[in-house]
Amino acid sequence: MRSSRVANLVAAPVMLVILVGLASAQEAMKVPDEVAPYQPTSGISGSLSSIGSDTMNNLMTLWQEGFKKHYASVTVQVEGKGSSTAPPALIEGTAQVGPMSRAMKQSEIDEFERRFGYKPTEIRVALDALAVWVHKDNPVKGLSLPQIDAIFSSTRKGGLASDIADWGQLGLSGDWARPISLYGRNSASGTYGFFKDHALFKGDFKNSVKEQPGSASVVQSVENDRYAIGYSGMGYSTAGVRAVPVASKEGGAFVAADIQHVLDGSYPLGRYLYVYVNKAPNKPLEPLLLEFMRFVLSREGQEVVIKDGFIPCPSKILSEELKKLQ
Repeated sequence: MRSSRVANLVAAPVMLVILVGLASAQEAMKVPDEVAPYQPTSGISGSLSSIGSDTMNNLMTLWQEGFKKHYASVTVQVEGKGSSTAPPALIEGTAQVGPMSRAMKQSEIDEFERRFGYKPTEIRVALDALAVWVHKDNPVKGLSLPQIDAIFSSTRKGGLASDIADWGQLGLSGDWARPISLYGRNSASGTYGFFKDHALFKGDFKNSVKEQPGSASVVQSVENDRYAIGYSGMGYSTAGVRAVPVASKEGGAFVAADIQHVLDGSYPLGRYLYVYVNKAPNKPLEPLLLEFMRFVLSREGQEVVIKDGFIPCPSKILSEELKKLQ
């Protein structure tokens, strides 16, 4: 039996690591002190339309509720059917706000520029970890990106020679050695596109992936299917699922899908969330849209980001994005 003295020597550094980790996580989830609170102005009225990302649907709704506290007569309509719906809505003028959980594709930027003669303005508004979810009782310790690719993709561009279709192929035994159920998003989703580019190495999804209309549906499906795996933004976590740590390569260290690892760049599926707007060069945004975006990038707006389970932007990023609005 180990003596209490030896146990204490082992426990002390472990506890120190835990405390440092908790402090770092708490600091990361705090809006930086230098981020200014929102200062309302006079004469703001009218309505805005937001069309785009499903991942950001709840975030946009919370932003419009917070903004409305300052301007009771203002309305912001929010529609979230997928990031790919944002560029055409901005081009057609059916929306002034285009939330996207991925960056615009070059083809989308080109189409916008053909219409207006200038590019859309990209505003980074939050950070996210694209989580790979399994049932809360699933004992798998972690997955590499090549393994995730072999699970979800028919093309296996990640480099594994064999398809992965059963949990037993990943070392699970007993009742867990069952076929893997796959859940994902539809092709209109920015999350679909990001996962395809970064987890499937720009390969193709298997036909067996059950496409869901929203991120919440993916998580709910995994929660209700013991042998399932799916993907969505970290803000959709529930008690019934677990985010699997991910390694960038075979044999690499598994990295948790958490705040600190997104901020330091070690989690391989970290990403920015964006809002795109139509701003002509050397011309100010119309006042209502300008104030809404100022609110999103303010202390109150970034506190909403935390409330919705995402990660606030560093103050340097917020300052850079505010300059784009001028």
